Amino acid sequence: MTPFQVQILSADHPFYCGECESLEVPTLDGQYGILAGHSNMIAAVVPGMLHFRVPNEEKEQIAAVSHGLIKIENGEVLILIDSAERPEEIDINRARREADAAKEAIQQKRTIQEYRSAQAMLARAINRLQVKEHYQSWNK
Repeated sequence: MTPFQVQILSADHPFYCGECESLEVPTLDGQYGILAGHSNMIAAVVPGMLHFRVPNEEKEQIAAVSHGLIKIENGEVLILIDSAERPEEIDINRARREADAAKEAIQQKRTIQEYRSAQAMLARAINRLQVKEHYQSWNK
């Protein structure tokens, strides 16, 4: 496969910058696949599992990502997201506690802003759990 340049930048650190052979990003329309030579575009990224393959590496890499955007221009990919975590960085017990706290906050029925914030927190926690569980089953 022909490699292309990718920058995956989270709010607090560069997650990955370098060559990539394939990339799959969670978008509003589902998982979106990208290879070298992709046409220019901009799309929203939603919480989910990001997959990418680095040249000369046997295994595909995965990450739990949050909201953001992806821009492809002149064969280069830029992904700007609030957060990105490798599965080995995810504390499954903490993610479960966050999911439980978010569910409790949703049931409290406070302001619409608090409700939406709790929904976002729940989506992030569930996504982190799914990525961690996928990683664990993949590496057995």
